[in-house]
Amino acid sequence: MKQQYAQYQEEDFAVWKILYERQMKNLPGKATQDFLNGIETVQFVADKIPVFDEVNQILQKRTGWQVYVVPGLLPNKDFFELMRDGNFCATTWLRKMEELDYLEEPDMFHDVFGHVPLLTNQALCDFLRQLSDIALRHLDSEVAIEAVARLYWYTVEFGLIQEAEGLRIYGAGILSSSGETDYSLLSDKPQRLPYDVKRIIDTPYIKDRYQETYFVIDSFEQLYASIGEIAQRIEQLVEATLSA
Repeated sequence: MKQQYAQYQEEDFAVWKILYERQMKNLPGKATQDFLNGIETVQFVADKIPVFDEVNQILQKRTGWQVYVVPGLLPNKDFFELMRDGNFCATTWLRKMEELDYLEEPDMFHDVFGHVPLLTNQALCDFLRQLSDIALRHLDSEVAIEAVARLYWYTVEFGLIQEAEGLRIYGAGILSSSGETDYSLLSDKPQRLPYDVKRIIDTPYIKDRYQETYFVIDSFEQLYASIGEIAQRIEQLVEATLSA
């Protein structure tokens, strides 16, 4: 599939602009600096829906990754094979005006605005490749795939990072949500816990409301360095399931 840029309507450009401007006003001082730098690197602007071919030229030179167009959710095998090979799956459709604040299924703003700027970060890209490789080794194990899903959810989608300037956001599910941006950092309701592979694997994720727990990494290098522990713990889960 390819992005059919000529098919975008006036409403699509308006939706992108509203969402982009809203978040770019909100994120300084809240998003990780790597994300804000990444926005500049991939040259996102309010008045133009990103052209994937142009973005991919930049990403390829930077980390070897590219945005890969998909129609929607993919089977696990296809998704993880694509990501292992440096392809980040993204849809090309944008939400409607009446859906600005809530969608059941991720749209292009989430996929592209939320995720793509951090695909300029090599450590995060390496983490995604290795996590995908672990998933592919255990495709037949429901407990293993659920563990990988939880790790992806609490890091790439809803992760926080402690930087010298303070607590910051790197998870795309937060970065693309004006409401959860403030909630994740400022609310006294959720727990904010140090990054812990075992605890994440033991923590079911929430899809229909803001998270009850966020996990905080110290750096993207810490995330990548945890791959060995992730692989070991998932192996143990699979062995325990087989012997039960």
